[in-house]
Amino acid sequence: MTSAGESRPYLSVVVPVFDEEESVALLHQRVREAGRSLGRAHEIVFVDDGSQDRTFEILRELAREHDEVKALRLRRNYGQTAAMAAGFEVARGAVVVSMDGDLQNDPADIPRLVATLEQGYDVVCGWRKERQDKLISRRIPSLVANWIIGKVTGVSIHDNGCSLKAYRASVIKSTSLYSELHRFIPAMSTLTGARIAEIVVQHHARRFGRSKYGLGRIWRVFLDIIVVKMITSFSSRHALWFGLLGLPIVALGAGLLMLRLAPGWTIEEGLLLSTLAFLLFFLGAHVLSMGILAELAMRTGDFRPGRTLQPTLRMLEVECDRDENGGRNANGR
Repeated sequence: MTSAGESRPYLSVVVPVFDEEESVALLHQRVREAGRSLGRAHEIVFVDDGSQDRTFEILRELAREHDEVKALRLRRNYGQTAAMAAGFEVARGAVVVSMDGDLQNDPADIPRLVATLEQGYDVVCGWRKERQDKLISRRIPSLVANWIIGKVTGVSIHDNGCSLKAYRASVIKSTSLYSELHRFIPAMSTLTGARIAEIVVQHHARRFGRSKYGLGRIWRVFLDIIVVKMITSFSSRHALWFGLLGLPIVALGAGLLMLRLAPGWTIEEGLLLSTLAFLLFFLGAHVLSMGILAELAMRTGDFRPGRTLQPTLRMLEVECDRDENGGRNANGR
């Protein structure tokens, strides 16, 4: 627990929750035990992502009874990435651990994650080697997605989807998160030169409630993979990214035009080939021009990806926060 004499905790555990009224009290107890086993000051940051049940009421009571608990609430359900980003922003510890709020991640693994981080790493990822989830809807899509992510990003992690991770605060606070990119934190953190490790962690079957994810998220994951590849590999070379897309189109158009010049085509066939060739030329030129515009926008504009989160963070309702002296504010905020 954080005492009045120690203004900053060493460890912050960030837990986004959504309709987990049956889990949060037991989860708090187990996270608290894990934090105490470290022998260092810690805090637990719960972020209620717009729950419709009694989750936040329970969190508010926990925050009133326990000094190490900080309860935040988003006005509506923004998604796990926004909830994590909100928790990371208010976390005060030098080490930050994220985990799910459904008791499938085991808080007993937190000391091992922290110990590995202290060996000189910046991000330590949990690997649910013995995953206790449905084979068809969760495990097989996860295996495929992790393999693709490793090939595309070059960051070979067995389990990108495991929320149980430890970070140095300086790394996670400088990693821009938006959309649904919480699954790609290891890849995104490489932009800051992060050193990444992975350890096997426990995984338990869900005891309460129901899963918030299904097969419907698969297409979003694959779209996010494209976004992450562009960010990690072409964030400062937009023309190259669009060039890789546009030049093959131009080359295909040139090939069709050369084919059109060969003898033996009827008028209708020649017209069709010519039309397709010029359409491909125009499409390729359009893609290349987008790359040039992107380069100009990046060089002359002031866009910062992290700003996309600000509207969400401004809508936070923070309950049971502490003032600079370690006490509670009069209005509980």
